[in-house]
Amino acid sequence: MTTNTDNRPIDRKFRVHMLPVEYDKRPIDERVRDFAEVLIGYNEETATLESARCMQCPDPQPCISRCPAGNDVPQALWLASQGDFIGAAQVFAATSPLPEVCGRVCPNLCQHGCVMERRYGAISVGKLEAFVADQARAAGALRIRVPDEKTGKRVAIVGSGPAGITVAEDLVKRGHSVTIFEAWPVAGGVLVYGIPNFKLDKRVVMNKIRDLEEAGVRIITDTRVGEHITVDELMQKYDALFLGTGAGVTANMDIPGEDLKGVYMSTNWLVRANVPTEFLPPSMRSVPEAGRRVAIIGGGDTAVDCARTAIRLGADEATIVYRRTEAEMPGNAAERGVSIQEGVNIRYLEAPVEFIGDESGHVRAMKVIRMKLGEPDASGRRRPVPMEGSEYVQEVDNVVLAIGYWPDPLIGKTTENLATHKWGLILADEQTGATTRPGVYAAGDNVHGPDLVITAIASAHKAADTIHAYLCGESVPVLSKT
Repeated sequence: MTTNTDNRPIDRKFRVHMLPVEYDKRPIDERVRDFAEVLIGYNEETATLESARCMQCPDPQPCISRCPAGNDVPQALWLASQGDFIGAAQVFAATSPLPEVCGRVCPNLCQHGCVMERRYGAISVGKLEAFVADQARAAGALRIRVPDEKTGKRVAIVGSGPAGITVAEDLVKRGHSVTIFEAWPVAGGVLVYGIPNFKLDKRVVMNKIRDLEEAGVRIITDTRVGEHITVDELMQKYDALFLGTGAGVTANMDIPGEDLKGVYMSTNWLVRANVPTEFLPPSMRSVPEAGRRVAIIGGGDTAVDCARTAIRLGADEATIVYRRTEAEMPGNAAERGVSIQEGVNIRYLEAPVEFIGDESGHVRAMKVIRMKLGEPDASGRRRPVPMEGSEYVQEVDNVVLAIGYWPDPLIGKTTENLATHKWGLILADEQTGATTRPGVYAAGDNVHGPDLVITAIASAHKAADTIHAYLCGESVPVLSKT
């Protein structure tokens, strides 16, 4: 989708020289002492000025093509530059059901296509999206509108993260009856139980969950599909089923000492530190004690989140240990820079080979080996190769493993004729969400592996369109297992 910007009265020769308007953040020495959201953001004046930097490019508009959901960025920024913040938010909401969330946590793929990036810096689209969405939320302008006439069709959605929320909203808007099943005590999925509060205030997510419930979506929590109820049982009660369970199982390293006390999986560490106790099962309601030295193993956004969490828990040293160099490091470089400002250290070309415990069974050190880079592997990054004889011992008080996530394999193991492939990913058509089982659809991280909120939203929109067509009686091909 593109926007016709030809008739807008703008002076592009003037705009190209407009300097960026910075958004506000909480001071570093203040924010590292708690888990409150770092972002303060724009106000009406600064949002108007920053939006006015948009060149309103004619077609092709790279900001739109770079956004997986196809957000009409020029239209939204045009309205924001005119002071119509609610209108701007509604433009974002037309293609993304989570503008408040994406504005806070998206790596802003659209900005990398901004022509202003070559001058004084790309327009801060993400933080503008968050600002206008918050304004619209406060005005009650983001409520979900549903038709009076219902279709009588019932859909079960498994998982309430970005993909599940997207499919639920898309289908309830079309008059279908929607029920969400969530394994955690509170709906929100990774938005609640994965992304730390200092990046995304839980109240932002809860507002969206209330929107869905007010629109008629039923949410059933504390229910793990595959354990408490099966896909087969759900398909007896519902006309279609969507699987949006994400990728929340932390990968392990399979090295000696991994089962010692004080060696945490990243989800356990983040959840226990960041999530309100009333949102947690009783077994997870104790906050981790960071100790003086915390080592975080990994290099992506989750590793950075865990390290920033360690700082907020009072650690003197929070060190990310990554087996490649910074050039190969996945994740958001800007977030990595923020973590360094907050006191996080990063050691490159190193990897633990053993965790060493004391007499009580608690980790107290790790044996680390230095690495060098060899030939590229399947990911295109150069493969880390251990350097013989380079091992040394590093004292630690706690370790957090943040080396990757994979889907919960339970649904695949308990559902007949639902094909999965490597690491438990569900086999589904990327364009339709169709799986190998009729009436069952999937999208998001449980299909393509850990990725961005906005990519889950984009794939979930496609799945919702297919489910709607299926419910309306159209022929929808089932994916072949081959």
